[in-house]
Amino acid sequence: MSRGQVKNATGDSFFVWEGDVLVVNILGKPSAAKDTIGKVKGTQLKVSVTAAPVNGKATDHMLRFLAPHFGVAVADIEVVFGRENVNKQLRIKAPKKLPPVFAQATLFDTCN
Repeated sequence: MSRGQVKNATGDSFFVWEGDVLVVNILGKPSAAKDTIGKVKGTQLKVSVTAAPVNGKATDHMLRFLAPHFGVAVADIEVVFGRENVNKQLRIKAPKKLPPVFAQATLFDTCN
């Protein structure tokens, strides 16, 4: 890999732990009918939000929606990249809980 290439921090999964920080790849869907955490699609977790994609407002809305699902404050979620893009990576500091899709992914990984 050349110096100019960036390795996907999460490898073949949509998330990875870096100490107590959870790194998650997101495929955002703005202007959706409702706010939902969807299914895993490749190496991304689909998250739909009702907010329109204007100047990062959909991403801001997504962080406010996701924070209680992880048991953290909005300030504990950092957008690594993709603030104004559907492809995002988030770093969540010390989540106190995880949405069910994470348990399903972990179970799947242990079965393979």
